Amino acid sequence: MKKVSLSGSPRTNVGKKDAAELRRNGRIPAVVYGGGEQVHFHVRETDMNKLVYTPDVYQIEIDVDGKKMNAIIQEMQQHPVTSRIQHIDFLLLDDNKPAKVKLPVRVSGMSPGVMAGGKMQQVFRKLTVKGLPSALPEAITVDISPLNIGDAVRVSHIEIEGCEVLDAANAVVVSVKMARGAKKGEEEEAEAADGAEEATEAAAE
Repeated sequence: MKKVSLSGSPRTNVGKKDAAELRRNGRIPAVVYGGGEQVHFHVRETDMNKLVYTPDVYQIEIDVDGKKMNAIIQEMQQHPVTSRIQHIDFLLLDDNKPAKVKLPVRVSGMSPGVMAGGKMQQVFRKLTVKGLPSALPEAITVDISPLNIGDAVRVSHIEIEGCEVLDAANAVVVSVKMARGAKKGEEEEAEAADGAEEATEAAAE
């Protein structure tokens, strides 16, 4: 998993008025928990936007007044109208304890079913994975090159060394469906063979 750094300043006041004042000044209230003692701080909104509005998921080294903590974003609160970030909860990572993270799903390869006119459907954009911080990948790559029309990749088909995918094993992650005008290779071959037979019979007559 990619690692980035984030600088924050400690919060001396954790009330609603203080939080509102921080937001007016382009800062976002935040907290790190998971280490026994919660650490309240605030970060620049522009810095946080770079980490949130991206398909990537990061391990974040947070520096609060010289105290460094390795964490991930656990929960985010957004304004219901403007969608601006209102508050961020970080979870402290322990190198020796598994963590649960939602990782992005990326598709690779070329599906024969899609090439035959089928339509690829990606049901999951992210999957929940549990593993030690050192084992967590940047993303989950799904190879669709074996998929014909009607085939699918399910959660049970995905293997990540040192990690466990927590979503329902039978859930479809990516599938190739029949689209209008799409034909399986076997059907096309059969039609071509029928056409060749008809042409031969007509020539014979």
